[in-house]
Amino acid sequence: MNMGNEVEQKGQVWIKQNVLDQDLCTGCTACVGLCPYQKYHRDSTVILHDCDRPFGRCEAYCPRSPSDLAALNEALFDPRDLTPELGAIKGLYVTRAADEKVRGAAQHGGTVSALMALALSEGLIDSAVLAEGDASLISHGASVQDAEQVAAKAGSRFVVSPTGATFNQLSQSEAQAIGVVATPCQALALAKMRAHPAPGDEERTAKLKLVVGLFCGWALDWRGLKALLTEKVGQAEILGLDIPPSKHKCMEVHTDKGMVEIGIDEVQEIVRPSCNYCFDMTCEFADLSVGSARSPEGWQVDRGWNQVIVRSAAGQELMDLAREKGVLEFKELPEGNLEKLRAAAAGKKRTCAANLSDKSGDPDDLLYLKGEDISCQ
Repeated sequence: MNMGNEVEQKGQVWIKQNVLDQDLCTGCTACVGLCPYQKYHRDSTVILHDCDRPFGRCEAYCPRSPSDLAALNEALFDPRDLTPELGAIKGLYVTRAADEKVRGAAQHGGTVSALMALALSEGLIDSAVLAEGDASLISHGASVQDAEQVAAKAGSRFVVSPTGATFNQLSQSEAQAIGVVATPCQALALAKMRAHPAPGDEERTAKLKLVVGLFCGWALDWRGLKALLTEKVGQAEILGLDIPPSKHKCMEVHTDKGMVEIGIDEVQEIVRPSCNYCFDMTCEFADLSVGSARSPEGWQVDRGWNQVIVRSAAGQELMDLAREKGVLEFKELPEGNLEKLRAAAAGKKRTCAANLSDKSGDPDDLLYLKGEDISCQ
């Protein structure tokens, strides 16, 4: 509230008070790389120097600043495609990369890697922003210009990658057409840049030509994950992590000494607090969104396939090209798949609304959201 002549803060002061200090920061890093005062260090967004500017791009693009989701949807998608639970849907597919090497390097079906490599090779984009991990389990943003390099970045990290910062840096370079692989919070920040660029940002944000989204339930705190894995697997080399469907109630840790299962209750204790306040399971503000498949065939089959929601004309163009070029294999959508996705997504929205109203202390105050934007009744 603006009192008297006091200027309402909508810059770094607002971010610190209403996002960082409230455990709402998602680590998307949309605020990093736009000014020298915010940095990302070891899984945390940190303020290096105070800024007293009353307005700033840090607040404007933050996915936890007030968001008019209806306006974003209107700006980015065909209104005929919009659904209350899942956002825009032009099509729903089950796919996997046709190249066995791509599938072998990927977390599941390799669809994301295949699509990003195709977009690069066909000139739809000239640069791709991806995530890559290191031995310490920290995730970094990576800029890739060669389609042959995409598969090397494959695999889920389960911790936040500073994708927003990498895009901000790349968009101020000579790159002209950028594609980004993003989680839901990152995609929301990018949607704000796309739909409502700050003055002077129009040319930079117009370089964003493609967003491939990832289904996401939550991300893990890096320090907590590192401690948990040290406890459970000791000095074994970690080759990969996976989360099977909820009925399995575990995280799989694949090491050079075999596979270790960690109970999901222990894993959920190290979920980033901000993830409790996320409404979006299927990355609604991407051009197309990719998750692991779900079918009656079971996890051992499903883990080799993806389900893909196409949302925009750009996403449909890429999907059609993938079919034409034989880059993806397609199989029939399981009966009831869409209904199950709707139910799961609606459940996440209801949980988010309840958690936000608990945090604000007012059932009508959802902090950064409007109740009608996430109503699935």
